[in-house]
Amino acid sequence: MKVKHVVTGGAGFIGCNLVRALNERGEADILVVDELGSDIRWKNLVGLRFEEYMDKADFRDRVRQGALSGVETIFHMGACSSTTETNAAYLSDNNYGYTRELCEWALGHGARFIYASSGATYGDGSRGYSDSDEETPHLRPLNMYGYSKQMFDCWALSHGCFDRIAGLKYFNVYGPGEDHKGDMRSVVHKAHGQIMETGEVKLFRSHRKDYRDGEQVRDFVYVKDAVAVTLFFHDHPDASGLYNCGSGQARTWNDLAKAVFAALGKEPRIRYIDMPEGLREKYQYRTEADITKLRRAGYDAPFTSLEDGIREYVSGYLEKQQAGR
Repeated sequence: MKVKHVVTGGAGFIGCNLVRALNERGEADILVVDELGSDIRWKNLVGLRFEEYMDKADFRDRVRQGALSGVETIFHMGACSSTTETNAAYLSDNNYGYTRELCEWALGHGARFIYASSGATYGDGSRGYSDSDEETPHLRPLNMYGYSKQMFDCWALSHGCFDRIAGLKYFNVYGPGEDHKGDMRSVVHKAHGQIMETGEVKLFRSHRKDYRDGEQVRDFVYVKDAVAVTLFFHDHPDASGLYNCGSGQARTWNDLAKAVFAALGKEPRIRYIDMPEGLREKYQYRTEADITKLRRAGYDAPFTSLEDGIREYVSGYLEKQQAGR
């Protein structure tokens, strides 16, 4: 089997948007790898152009057997992204073992390897959000998902891989293509659904005195920007390393909710609810990507503002979905 690009998780959220962006460049010599299962992610492939689709298990077998050739770039977006997943054996194999297998293959065959890490590796943020090599080994994720991503980041760092590969710590990505993600959908997607159903948005009440209700902050990044950053590292193979992929500007959940209401032309109605007990000790009250290293690497495009991204997402995608139901 010979293809130019491999996109794992190609039917997933960031993956399908990446395939679309490659198509817009005239690229269709793509192998899409995923696990379609019984959810609706197959819909993300409709309208995309690619050479072949392959199930993840079959693809891993092909890689192990050496039955893959001609690949220039592996975009490894495939992972279990559930922050509440508790099966450590599954996460360590899927998010660490699988990533390591592909990385070793790429390095051994002269292919560019670009993979998805996560802002979840930063844990409670007490050590800041620096993507420096010096800081990476000291991070303490709050859940097994974050740790499974951290495992590979640290392995790649300790084996000197970051002079040849690129890892991207995606922060809170939102946008078209996330419909299948269930509870892991962005709050933008969830808020739109809540407004359509009840006219209000539910946000978690703060359980810390230093944050008011709804004033917990996240670094929200529009999926188009996440894809643009990813393709920058494809276009600039000399720019390798581990990089934050976020806007660099933290915004509150209240800001997000109000932006969704504004995109719908409605007055805000926000109700605060208690955070589940089991989540309180693992909850991040603040994330904000330090993008100094990314800018230094040469990525100079502006990031879409939260308001502009939500307006485009709501009017150009979510409302059209709603109308088609």
